[in-house]
Amino acid sequence: MILASASAAGFDIEGLISDLAFILILGGLTTLLFKWLKQPVVLGYIVAGFLASPNFTYLPSVTTEANIDFWAELGIVILLFSLGLEFSFRKLLNAGGSAIVTATLNIIGMIAIGFLIGHAMNFTTVNSIFLGCMISMASTTIIIKALNDLGLQHRRFAPLVFAVLVVEDLFAVVMMVVLSSIAINNTVEGGELLLSISKLGFFLIIWFLVGVFVLPSALNTARRYLNDETLLIVSLGLCFGMAVFSVYCGFSLALGAFVMGSILAGTSFAERIEHLVTPVKDLFGSVFFISVGMMVNPSVLVEYWGPILIISLAVIVGSFIFGSLGMLLTGQSLKVSIECGMSLTQIGEFSFIIATLGMSLGVLNADLYPIIVAVSVLTTFTTPYFIRLADPANRLVEKLLPRSLHFLIDRYSKQAQEESETSVLWRTVLKRYIWRILLYSAVLASIVMVSLQWLLPWLMNVMPVWYRTVCALVTLIIMAPFMLALSLPASKATERNRLVAANARFDVPLIVMSIFRLLLALGFLVYFLVSLYNTAIGLLAGVAIFLCILLTFSNRVRRRMRRIENQFLNNLNERELRRSGRNNNLVSNIHLAFMTVSYGCPFVGERLADSQLRALYGANIATIQRGATVIPVPGGDTRIFPGDILGVTGTDEEIQALLPLVEAPVPDAPEGASRPDEYKLTSVQLSDTSPLLGLTVASSGLRDTYKALLVSIARGDDFIQPDADTVFEPHDILWLVGSSDKLAAIK
Repeated sequence: MILASASAAGFDIEGLISDLAFILILGGLTTLLFKWLKQPVVLGYIVAGFLASPNFTYLPSVTTEANIDFWAELGIVILLFSLGLEFSFRKLLNAGGSAIVTATLNIIGMIAIGFLIGHAMNFTTVNSIFLGCMISMASTTIIIKALNDLGLQHRRFAPLVFAVLVVEDLFAVVMMVVLSSIAINNTVEGGELLLSISKLGFFLIIWFLVGVFVLPSALNTARRYLNDETLLIVSLGLCFGMAVFSVYCGFSLALGAFVMGSILAGTSFAERIEHLVTPVKDLFGSVFFISVGMMVNPSVLVEYWGPILIISLAVIVGSFIFGSLGMLLTGQSLKVSIECGMSLTQIGEFSFIIATLGMSLGVLNADLYPIIVAVSVLTTFTTPYFIRLADPANRLVEKLLPRSLHFLIDRYSKQAQEESETSVLWRTVLKRYIWRILLYSAVLASIVMVSLQWLLPWLMNVMPVWYRTVCALVTLIIMAPFMLALSLPASKATERNRLVAANARFDVPLIVMSIFRLLLALGFLVYFLVSLYNTAIGLLAGVAIFLCILLTFSNRVRRRMRRIENQFLNNLNERELRRSGRNNNLVSNIHLAFMTVSYGCPFVGERLADSQLRALYGANIATIQRGATVIPVPGGDTRIFPGDILGVTGTDEEIQALLPLVEAPVPDAPEGASRPDEYKLTSVQLSDTSPLLGLTVASSGLRDTYKALLVSIARGDDFIQPDADTVFEPHDILWLVGSSDKLAAIK
């Protein structure tokens, strides 16, 4: 019925399905090939896309490229949602100065290099900007896979590289908005760019405010009803809903999907959502990368082999230089800086997304797309080799550097890592001050905007006489608590006293910060009243109302605002707080933490009484959640299974010591280890020279020597159910469960 309706409406549903089937079959075959070659499967998808395109004449091609464009657009939305789930707003806050400086320096430097290369190749200004942006984004997927394959994910430089990728993801989202503005106006105007960035920043803050405050609480309320199926539906519904809302606000589908993923990444459901969405991401992500491969034109690659090599060399050398320099400038050692720089020498998925954006907007030269794909393929192949070359490169640089300069680099790295207690406290206060200003300013700005653009016109139609007064009254009532919260100190009195006592120079910045807060809150009020009435009334009434708010609001309102702020921060940090238990104070410094038992946990399968958790780690198991069942105060005979969520009580130190063990990653199988698919039910006929002849089942060593289970013996026309005393005879056919390689020895 549905298919008939779609066909009647002119929608070629059969062509859509046939194209999807064709590219997925090709994608599956090339994936198997590239897995066998131990290469990234992304490259296999690109090859599959080329094979499915009209550029490869030896195979049938897709019937309608618009079908693939549809699936690819869906793939971009799911990919960005998945990247958002890995992003987490908390990760950005914890990225640190090294990651932020390195990502910023690398992006600015590579955009400049790409722009210069584009101009040298006679590209238009817009195409040169797109080229610079496309070569400025390192590939999260390729780097993580390369580090895991090489076993380097636990090295000191790996977390720094991951932090750089997190910051670059955020830059990429901002970049897409800016590039859309450039493409629409077909020029680079400072005012337009500033307006686009300001608008993006404002909406990002509002979305995060509403999302972080509402979603974690709503999901926790419905926790008992959220099985895997429901959670997947809810997550994708939120993803597509935010994507549509993003378009309504003038942004792209991909931006909304990324924002929703970032909001959900901070909740305690993040790991479950990520696990559930992974198959969907793999499916539609593969279609997107296949669509990228369909843009590859061999004739263009042959024609532009020179620019491809030049851009590839620029990506490798530029990323290495800027990545290493950023780490050195922020105090990292020479060795760590070189390792980070060597890891960032490629481009990947965001380059394709930006190229697709340029093509969809009609501003990107069609020849530039296959060039970028070729550059990505080349740099992806070279990434593992450059990561391996980091240590030799470091030794070479240390050997060539003058002794004095080498000494300064080491000394600088050590000094940059040593921070006084006062510096840490000042940074904490300053960070809290900045974020409070940003968050409350965004809330007040949104209230003013909604009031002036929607509430005021509506009231003008409803009550033509009193509309200004009613609008002012309603808006001021809503604004008052947030103006008060913005005016309140961002630091505690004890923190301010400690800073001033440690160094009197902190007194002036603290006073300036207080004055700026008050003036900013007053500014929002005055701006609203001036827009509603006139300048004189706005200034006089604004100052008077602001003073009344500061003087008359009770401590009860202040405490309420503090609770709202704490609720927001708890939701923002929910994922981390749930794992560490720092927000579940019981007594003194003892907390209740929740951690998920992994397959790599050394206690798996043991009874609580035998695990000695209390004796070795001082921790107690208060609850065990197993699926939808909660075991309160489990006894000593209760066993620990993978997937259990343990409610553990202990101090910060005890919980942090236990957490890596309980959530330990599954170790890789040793070289030559047996695989599950090697064991099967098979038959073996004993020859006259079999080592089992004359032995009994008990003495044959089938279980210990050959790792096999004897099921039955076929002797002539009879089947014998063997016991321990059964003797093996020539030409017996043994039915066993075991590995074919090991069973070959008993024939």
